Amino acid sequence: MNSADVLVRCEAAARTYGAGAAAVVAVHGASCEIRTGDRIAITGPSGSGKSTLLHLLAALEEPTTGRVCWPGLAGKPGPNTVGVVFQGPSLIPALDVVENTALPLVLSGQPEPSARRRALDCLALVAAAQLADKLPEELSGGQAQRVAVARVLAAAPRLILADEPTGQLDRATGRHVVDVLLATADSLGAGLVVATHDLRVARRLSRQWSMHDGRLQTDPDAFSSSASATSQGAGP
Repeated sequence: MNSADVLVRCEAAARTYGAGAAAVVAVHGASCEIRTGDRIAITGPSGSGKSTLLHLLAALEEPTTGRVCWPGLAGKPGPNTVGVVFQGPSLIPALDVVENTALPLVLSGQPEPSARRRALDCLALVAAAQLADKLPEELSGGQAQRVAVARVLAAAPRLILADEPTGQLDRATGRHVVDVLLATADSLGAGLVVATHDLRVARRLSRQWSMHDGRLQTDPDAFSSSASATSQGAGP
């Protein structure tokens, strides 16, 4: 691979909130590269910094120290190059499901009829086509999460960042959503990074990283040790 294959690179990137005695370091000096075709799971407990790291990778937040760059994306990313599936609610309340899903395409200049067709195709992929005319307030948490996944897929980004995409889904639906994320990343030749508590999800990706107390560990042995400890008493 050459440098163009590196979609995003973190160089000792840290993120601190607050100042002085009240300062909280969410991410400590993370260094990593994500390349075209990577399939990476990031595990770790709540509050370990996974979401903040994804926000840094997506340029949604600036590092307090260190550097994040996007050599394979010609500068900072946009909605059609980096797609983020957020952990919390992210749908626009005034738009129905198909409008929410088509929004990145419309904003990028695609005609509304073709954007709507693409949105409906992506909703069907995540088994949510029947929700097309509903407003976000009419959806369950799991339904809203599937729509959020469809919205990212519709934009066909080069890098997909998914923050707990199966957290509000039952096991079968979660497995299907991961199937769709993997298949879409394969078809687009995109990089895929999934932050997850679910070790079953993590093991489906070819690389496993972990975060603890804001520190990123890319050594696969660290994941193995963490997984072993976390999975005691858990189902397969």
